[in-house]
Amino acid sequence: MFREVMKETEKRMQKTLENTKKDLNTIRTGRARPSLVENIKANNYGVATPIQQMAKVFAPEARQIVIEPWDKNNIEAIEKAIMQENLGLNPSNDGSVIRINIPQLTEERRKELVKILHEKAEKGRIAIRAIRRESNEELEMLEDEGEISEDNMHRGLDNVQELTDEYISKLNDIVEKKEEEIMEV
Repeated sequence: MFREVMKETEKRMQKTLENTKKDLNTIRTGRARPSLVENIKANNYGVATPIQQMAKVFAPEARQIVIEPWDKNNIEAIEKAIMQENLGLNPSNDGSVIRINIPQLTEERRKELVKILHEKAEKGRIAIRAIRRESNEELEMLEDEGEISEDNMHRGLDNVQELTDEYISKLNDIVEKKEEEIMEV
């Protein structure tokens, strides 16, 4: 039982770290990256669908993203969804593709983006700590029911704390790299 709790805890923390990393990748740096818009959902015949499932998204230049819808009827829905996402991007459509020119970031905007970065990272840390709390409760419950010994419960609590520290450290490293990327001039 002890090992299953540990495996499940690590699996959940890994998934949380990956989801937080994806969320952080949506924050704009100075470069054009398809990940800025891929997961924005647009109306696709009444269904909210991620843009990456509706179009080819690529960055042909350092400051431009091009979105080429597979169904040209979706071009306006995609453009509208990008505008509504409030990323500070201005898409322009020529009838067959949408081009988004990425403007140079001002110092003020960079600081705002770092603030957003830290808010999203804190949500990830909170999620990791919630997993820790649930795992600790599960270990304590197993000990109360007599399924594991008190020593194993304490060992498990220590292991869960080590995992928590490890995943928060990994998240902090990701945040640090992303912050450097944003503040690059």
